[in-house]
Amino acid sequence: MPNPSRLRAAALAGTAVLLSCLVAGCGDDSTDEDLTAQELEWKDCPTPSQAEGGGSAPSPLANGDEWQCATMKAPLDWDDPRGDTIGIALIRAEASGDESRRIGSLLFNFGGPGGSGVTTLPAFGEEYAALRTRYDLVSFDPRGVGRSAPVRCRNDQQLDAYFQQDMTPDDTVERTTLLENTKEFNEACEENSEKILPHVRTTDAARDMDLMRQVLGDRKLHYFGISYGTELGGVYAHLFPENVGRAVFDAVVDPTQTPEQGSLGQARGFQLALENFAEDCTSKTEDCPVGDTAQDVTDRIARLLEDLDRKPIPGIFPRELTQSAATNGIAQALYSEDFWEYLTEGLEQAYAGDGRILMLLSDSMNGRRENGEYSNITAANISINCADDKARYSVDHVERRLPAFRAASRLFGDFLAWGMLGCTDWPVPGAADHPDVSAPGAAPILVVGNTGDPATPYEGARRMAAALGKGVGIELTYRGQGHGAYHSKNTCVRAAVNGYLLDGKVPTTGTVCP
Repeated sequence: MPNPSRLRAAALAGTAVLLSCLVAGCGDDSTDEDLTAQELEWKDCPTPSQAEGGGSAPSPLANGDEWQCATMKAPLDWDDPRGDTIGIALIRAEASGDESRRIGSLLFNFGGPGGSGVTTLPAFGEEYAALRTRYDLVSFDPRGVGRSAPVRCRNDQQLDAYFQQDMTPDDTVERTTLLENTKEFNEACEENSEKILPHVRTTDAARDMDLMRQVLGDRKLHYFGISYGTELGGVYAHLFPENVGRAVFDAVVDPTQTPEQGSLGQARGFQLALENFAEDCTSKTEDCPVGDTAQDVTDRIARLLEDLDRKPIPGIFPRELTQSAATNGIAQALYSEDFWEYLTEGLEQAYAGDGRILMLLSDSMNGRRENGEYSNITAANISINCADDKARYSVDHVERRLPAFRAASRLFGDFLAWGMLGCTDWPVPGAADHPDVSAPGAAPILVVGNTGDPATPYEGARRMAAALGKGVGIELTYRGQGHGAYHSKNTCVRAAVNGYLLDGKVPTTGTVCP
């Protein structure tokens, strides 16, 4: 997981050797031009960069239409809008319906923070076919991510070693090692990306989005935010309430919590998801291969993790499956009910001494491809979180809070508690205790919470709706499993979301989709 302290939608999302200025994320020349008047040059999309996750250029849509990519100029520093600029990578699929019914652009952010929208939107594009009838589907790599002035910290070999470390220390030596590794990682971020680090806050990305709205030619920003994308959307609504169009928040971040409160909530959320997985396996399968009862399933997993702490097993050669990697892989599988079968197979393998599937799941969370290359999701995730969050936690504080985290989750508690050290020694001060999303006067925002969501627990949706303000936050509940609701293909959720985005039909707040 990119940053154990803030386990957001990293699953939805390495950087090649670039010129040093591109790595730093800056342009050498300042500009006197009006950036709102720039014209985007849309072209066929290139092969994704390593920082975006690599792979192939996006395939055409089902009707043969091609994805198009462009780069938007934005100020490096929004406090100096005529100073140095950076490039923000964009992707779009033009609306498929009648031009006379086109509403405008629908901008997506899929979360992380640190996920590449340029690579993620094509992966899910067909799921938004109905929305595309009236919108251009648009996404982007937020600043610090992918092709948009990517933050660079460690190389691939160093990241392999970083993720092999023990992230739940049991003694003084292990605690010292974890602190030293964290400090070295953060120092590497400063050394390799010093110029961009102060400018990757969520408020900066929100200002980029309003520039994007203007450059795309839209009077209002129509928006679909998932996971961290809901926090980004909330910050946008706070800064530009008059510019909010039709917006949907799915898999909702709780904007009222400190990082510690968020991590503790995630411990409970992932524990609940694991128990739901265990109950599903033992109730729907005649012979659940990973336990006889739900309690037996979770007890066996706990013993596996304890054993791995003492002695890792072979993973993907030459790497071993450590306790931390296994915990990471299990968490990744709990993001979606569709992944539960892989979790079952991975656990079966691990009990037999083979850690390959759990390591593949962990690699997916960390942005590692089979060829050993990493995207920059880890570097971006930590950089954005630490620039946003004012809190800096100490070892003493973590140790005092361990009992509460362990009470929340026997399996994930230690992992998420020690993850709070991720921003210790970060070179840039954090902005606030939590984001301000109050948006009086904004158009209604549909806020969709999933009762079985591990990464953004359900309670966050209600708090987001309340924080947005009366008449702005419209809460909808989905009684399901996994991270988010729209991608579950639940017909009730789809009807409510599509009805609002396409036809402006605002659901009754408090609507429940079974």
